[in-house]
Amino acid sequence: MPAWLENFLPILLLLAVVAVVLARLPKVEIDHSDAFRKRRFFNWFPLGLTYAFLYMGRYNLTVAKSAFAELGMMTNADFGEIFMFGAVTYGCAFVINGPICDRLGGRFTILLGAAGSAIANFAMGMVVYTGFTSDAETLKTTYTLLYAFNMYFQSFGAVSIVKVNAAWFHVRERGVLGGIFGILISLGVYFAFDWNSMILKAVHTPETPGVHWVFFTPAAILCIFFLLDFFLIRDRPAGAGFDNFDLGDATSGESEEPDPVLSVFKRMFTSKIILTIAAIEFCSGFLRNAIMHWGKIFSKQTGVADQFVFQNWGLMLCCAGIFAGMFAGVISDHVFNSRRGPVAAILYGGMVAGALLMFVILDSVLLGWTVVFMSLCIIGVHGMLSGTASADFGGRKNAGIAVGVIDGFVYLGTGLQSGILGKLLPDGDAARDPANWIAWPGAMLPLAVIGLIFALLIWNAKPQSKSASAH
Repeated sequence: MPAWLENFLPILLLLAVVAVVLARLPKVEIDHSDAFRKRRFFNWFPLGLTYAFLYMGRYNLTVAKSAFAELGMMTNADFGEIFMFGAVTYGCAFVINGPICDRLGGRFTILLGAAGSAIANFAMGMVVYTGFTSDAETLKTTYTLLYAFNMYFQSFGAVSIVKVNAAWFHVRERGVLGGIFGILISLGVYFAFDWNSMILKAVHTPETPGVHWVFFTPAAILCIFFLLDFFLIRDRPAGAGFDNFDLGDATSGESEEPDPVLSVFKRMFTSKIILTIAAIEFCSGFLRNAIMHWGKIFSKQTGVADQFVFQNWGLMLCCAGIFAGMFAGVISDHVFNSRRGPVAAILYGGMVAGALLMFVILDSVLLGWTVVFMSLCIIGVHGMLSGTASADFGGRKNAGIAVGVIDGFVYLGTGLQSGILGKLLPDGDAARDPANWIAWPGAMLPLAVIGLIFALLIWNAKPQSKSASAH
């Protein structure tokens, strides 16, 4: 059996269990035909996989970093700076990309995102393959520009998936949808870390570098999904031959004419709920990437990469994210009456506990399992808020701008952690001692506490639509 398939089997089994659990759950009171549900699957599934493979072409830089370090071409500070500029580009792109998505539709923007990211990844691969860079400083400058270009197009992914799915799922169905969103993120993390690591291991040595394949492979996969999406995805049920229906979200009952962009931004930035969710997700962006990026780098530099958790980093994060997504989605819809705040608060409580524990187990085998648990918590929050609450409170009409604002704050938080941890964490010989990594949990704990406080503030928040208020 091929190594990649053997590694993927636990995820397939876990997904099968999730499918069985979902099938056994009580159905929410939304009457859809079997034909509609089948067509909806063929709408969100390729869209979701495209989003997952965008992750493969986003976090491949983290995997490539170890190869560049072996070649003496990239330090922790260099990596932190490159990713910081990319993350800030992603975070600011929502000003442009949210309105584009709302005006032209999520189908158009997922195609644009896949094509742009494929070009960017191909270019990053060519930089290495052709030997364009001759020193570390040139590589850092070139990759800072190309990675920022990549992240601009990557930012179409989240707005597209939420925009399209907001038109196909009623607000009472979106908790489980948020769980699916978390699963797709988790699969993307698995593709990014484990598939890219397998590619790197197969083709790269310091004597015969092959790191370019870590960029070429996602580029090729994204081209394939561009074609699939072109033929399968439709923005609304009417585009696939079904009737559109009342979604029960914040813009239900309003006219179908797009709202003026400036008025939508004003509505978003004067909504206490949207701003609170954005603040929570700023913390989520900081914490999620502080775990995913630096956990892998920690294992390499401290010499514990052969521990089970770090050896199967992408697999462990993927399984954690799948559990998190379904836990969050199911309890949101079936326990908390489709409220998202309680789920975020519970999971942020887990983040605080994990960050506190990290202070005393940096040199223990328990560290790996602790950061996987923390990843479970933060992916659950991200799926519930960026993937679900953004559509609830922004409404189908404004889902692009709403998720753009919220996901933009995620990546502003990501950019902050890249800049801070890139400078605070040890490098070289000092990085071999786990005790020197105390700034890692030290930077995460304050953001976990702040995120918990904000999550408690939206405990009872639910969207109010015009159609609901009219009854």
